[in-house]
Amino acid sequence: MAIKVEERSLTLFEKLYIGEVVRGLAVTFRHFAVNLTLHILHVFGLAKDRRAAETYQYPEERRPLAPRLRSLHRLTRRPDGSPRCVACMMCETVCPARCIYIVAGEHPNPQIEKYPVRFDIDLGLCVFCGYCVEACPEDAIRMDTHILEFAAYSREEMVLDLKNLLSRSPIPPLHPEVAPVYQLVRLESPKQEGNSRTP
Repeated sequence: MAIKVEERSLTLFEKLYIGEVVRGLAVTFRHFAVNLTLHILHVFGLAKDRRAAETYQYPEERRPLAPRLRSLHRLTRRPDGSPRCVACMMCETVCPARCIYIVAGEHPNPQIEKYPVRFDIDLGLCVFCGYCVEACPEDAIRMDTHILEFAAYSREEMVLDLKNLLSRSPIPPLHPEVAPVYQLVRLESPKQEGNSRTP
C-alpha cells in the first residue's frame, strides 16, 4: 500500500534561494578566514600542529595513494633476474587499447617454454584498465609502482620496453634449492628490421 506524502509549498523567500546563497557564502568565507589566519601563523612559526587547509603542498607533500591504485606498469622477475613472463600473449590479447606488443622466443631452460624477447607497452594508448594484470597467469605484470608522474616529449618516449619494465622490479633472493633450475637469460632485444611492427 502506497504512503501518501504531502509536500510543503515553498515560501517566496525560499523560492528566491537568497537564504541558501547567503549561508553558502558564509561557509566559504569562514573557511577562507580560518585557512588564511592559519597560513599567516605558519609563516611566523606558530600553530604548526594545526593544518591550515585540505590542500596538499605538492610536490613537497605527497597525497597518500590507495594500495590498489593502478599506476605505471612493471614486470616481475624470477629468482635469477630474468622476466617471469612466459610470452603467452594473454595480456596482449585482452588489452582493449591494443597497446601491448610481445615477441616470444625459446627459453634456454627446458622447464620454461618461452620468454619475451620483446615486450613493449605504449603509454600513449594505455587506458590503465588493469586487464593485463588480471589476465596474466604467471603474475608477471603488475601496476603497483605508485608512479603517476610520467611525461615525454615524443610518442616514441612513451613506449616502455622490456628493460624499462624490469627496472622497477627488485631481483628476489635466489634460494639454493632452486638455483640450478634457472639459467640467466639475456634481455637484449634483437636488432629491429626495416618494417617491424611498433606499438
